[in-house]
Amino acid sequence: MNNKKLSRLLEPNLQFYFLCLLAFTLAAVTVSPPLALAEGAATVALYAYFVRSNKKRRQSVLQYIDNVTGNVDTASKSTLINSPLPIMVFRPDTGEVIWSNENFLQLAGVREHLFEIKVEDAAPEFPVQWLLEGRQECPERVVMNSRRFRVYGSLVRAKGRSGEQNLVATTYWVDTTEMDRLREDYDATRLVLGIVMVDNYEDMMNACADTQRSAVLAQIDEKLSSWAAVGNGLLIKTERDHYLFLFEERYYDHFVEEKFSVLDAMRDIKVGEGGHPTLSIGLGREADSIPALHKNAALSLEMALSRGGDQAVVRGKTDFAFYGGRAKTTEKRTKVKSRVMANALGELLADSADIYVMGHSFADMDAVGAAAGVCCAARKLGRRAQIVIDPEKNAAQSVLAMLRALPEYEGVFVNPAEAFVKMRPGTLLVVVDTNRPDLVESPQILESSSRVAVIDHHRRAASYIENAAFSFHEPYASSASELVTELLQYLIEPSNLLREEAEALLAGIVLDTKHFVLRTGGRTFEAAAFLRRAGADTADVQRLFQGDLEGMVSKYDIVRQAELYRPDVALAVVGQDGVDRVAAAQAADELLTLRGVKASFVVYRSGTAILMSGRSLGEINVQVILEALGGGGNSATAGGRIENGDILDVREKLTQAIDAYFEK
Repeated sequence: MNNKKLSRLLEPNLQFYFLCLLAFTLAAVTVSPPLALAEGAATVALYAYFVRSNKKRRQSVLQYIDNVTGNVDTASKSTLINSPLPIMVFRPDTGEVIWSNENFLQLAGVREHLFEIKVEDAAPEFPVQWLLEGRQECPERVVMNSRRFRVYGSLVRAKGRSGEQNLVATTYWVDTTEMDRLREDYDATRLVLGIVMVDNYEDMMNACADTQRSAVLAQIDEKLSSWAAVGNGLLIKTERDHYLFLFEERYYDHFVEEKFSVLDAMRDIKVGEGGHPTLSIGLGREADSIPALHKNAALSLEMALSRGGDQAVVRGKTDFAFYGGRAKTTEKRTKVKSRVMANALGELLADSADIYVMGHSFADMDAVGAAAGVCCAARKLGRRAQIVIDPEKNAAQSVLAMLRALPEYEGVFVNPAEAFVKMRPGTLLVVVDTNRPDLVESPQILESSSRVAVIDHHRRAASYIENAAFSFHEPYASSASELVTELLQYLIEPSNLLREEAEALLAGIVLDTKHFVLRTGGRTFEAAAFLRRAGADTADVQRLFQGDLEGMVSKYDIVRQAELYRPDVALAVVGQDGVDRVAAAQAADELLTLRGVKASFVVYRSGTAILMSGRSLGEINVQVILEALGGGGNSATAGGRIENGDILDVREKLTQAIDAYFEK
């Protein structure tokens, strides 16, 4: 039976052609016997050649099948020949098709010329490299005759006609067209849940005349409805400033491509003198249930608000995506919230026997000043806090020297390794001036702590410290020192704060505000006034910022290498090693004094890493730019780090991020 099946595959209707030749020969007898004789001889010769070559081909295919099946019984060989799946056998080195079953012939539509074609002729979109790489499944779907196939295959070595060893591939084609269509339909109809919030609702209503409020709210509703209508979904107003938006996954790409244009559309609504409503949008997608979608949307909205609002944040299965967030943020926290947070922090400190305070790696004056403020609060409550810091790798040596001279700070500063060894269960870890677990002074201490408090003013990134027992995160504040000072006003009296601690806190505020020029609000000056009442001397604070001649020369050497990448963006790329981090940051600040420059970046090497320092006057959000390269910070001050990078490649990536920012 198998031989008959094989004969049918190898003899594609050629008998009909030989009968035609024989008929022509008989017809020629009456016209010209010599011609008839010649035609008859040619027909016999062709038929003999066909029978002989067909026999050899059958033997070759049977020999291949023997190589494939080895000592398997006849039933298994029959299964290969009569398989319901399309099968193609070919040589991957030459692309020559050796054999295929009837199902593949019908699929390819090349039955009459099966042994005269190449793989690329039978299946133009079929790759063969994966077989040579030793894989057993094609990494991509193969499209053939408007059908999609998942192709499996294997390689064996088979003897050729001359006895040589050749690589032969056997492929099995599984039709997945319907299954793929069902999967695509399922993915396209999955729900995406969004929570939209008018994040400056109270400020907007206060700025409106009573007669204008209804008109402003109607404009907001109209623009939101027009924007959401494209998603063919459901938009419901759940509260005065909250909306619920449900739509299918198939429309998600549209909203991403148009960069959530409703954020910009809100700027067309004028409120008061130069004001306009702003939105924070949180989307949840790729979840298995509606409660999980709502949880992801709520997390996204919280993330959008913690980054300053006026943006859309999308939470997928594994990470966040950010859109917008380029507007200058305005102060939104209240004294009521600060008082509540101060009471909560006081209870945590009072209930903890062991307290560690830790900032970011290469701590600056803001991190050390905020940590000193927490130590003061703990001391007032009868607890002793210790500050975890690398004594050598930091940018606050002058503040550390001032604090170490105090008897209250004897033994307070510990290095990360010593603190990790001394940690006990129940220890409270207070993290200041960062919210990213990968940027803290000691990730090991953070991972080992079951009770964590976070005080930070940087915009939240995709990775942040989760499940904190206490979180005072205000991206509208100028500095972590400002936030700690605000908490101290409800925990201690000015007389409880040591003069040196007050000066450390004030130095942190001065550092991050660039001497009260950037990111300052009314609360910033209130915090500075409290510190002044506590004994801080502004002249002494200024002396903390004094450097040496070598540092100044290094700073201006970096400035000398700067260029104007755009008319309002200065960029300095320093190729040599050994650049001081403080000098690089100061150089970035210095570049902002150039006329017309609104943002500056310094790229330099530190060991095996490439570091980036970004500064802005507020109009250009450097945090958004450096976030694209894995960095973080706030709109006016940001930084980034790329391990084992090439400085020219990093420059190229940075300029691409700058261009992308301005294109958006």
